[in-house]
Amino acid sequence: MPRPATRPATRHDLPHDPPQSLPHDPSDGASGAPSVPLAPTPAQTVGPFYGYALPFPGGEQIAPAGHPGTVTVHGCVRDGAGAPVPDALLEFWQAGPDGSLTGAPGSLRRDPVTGAVIGRNGVDFTGFGRVPTDADGHYAVRTLPATAPAGCPDAAPYLAVCLFARGLLHHLFTRVYFPEHATAHAADPLLARLPSERAKTLLARPDGPNRYRFDVHLQQAEDGMYEETVFLAFR
Repeated sequence: MPRPATRPATRHDLPHDPPQSLPHDPSDGASGAPSVPLAPTPAQTVGPFYGYALPFPGGEQIAPAGHPGTVTVHGCVRDGAGAPVPDALLEFWQAGPDGSLTGAPGSLRRDPVTGAVIGRNGVDFTGFGRVPTDADGHYAVRTLPATAPAGCPDAAPYLAVCLFARGLLHHLFTRVYFPEHATAHAADPLLARLPSERAKTLLARPDGPNRYRFDVHLQQAEDGMYEETVFLAFR
């Protein structure tokens, strides 16, 4: 008769030790002693992983390559201490030259094998850009001059911006307006409701031929040197 196969001993096969009393924990309310409140667990945010998955080659090119009317919008993202934010991500949306908001269909189409963006042909105006900040908190996009969206007769031309960054549980929305449209700013539904000092945070400033500077400040400076950028809520 074959012998039964042997197996390693498990903890259930070993003799049980007698129960032992545990040292008294003064923070244990069940023991009758007053409980000691625990400090809350620090909040955690997802990221910063934006620089690994979301940016794509050519994300800063909104205008067709070589277009003679291309302008550059660049700037820096800073926190309340004035330090640059090196791992933020900005998305830009804008109406086309005709005011259309459709952009170029398929401009973010990716190769199913390599994941490379193949939908941008360098010829069409995409209406959308996505750029990360560099180690100095700087970003730059190249696009066509802003136009007002069709169907918004009182709106001044602007770029819509969506910002992602560490420490932000929710992304932030803002806008970039341009100084050459100052006459239209007075009637713009957003700018007209803001105090002048707050409205200035949405205004890009000239920075050379066909160049504009637009800095994003996540908080008001601790020394009061600059205002927090106006951010928008959508309902």
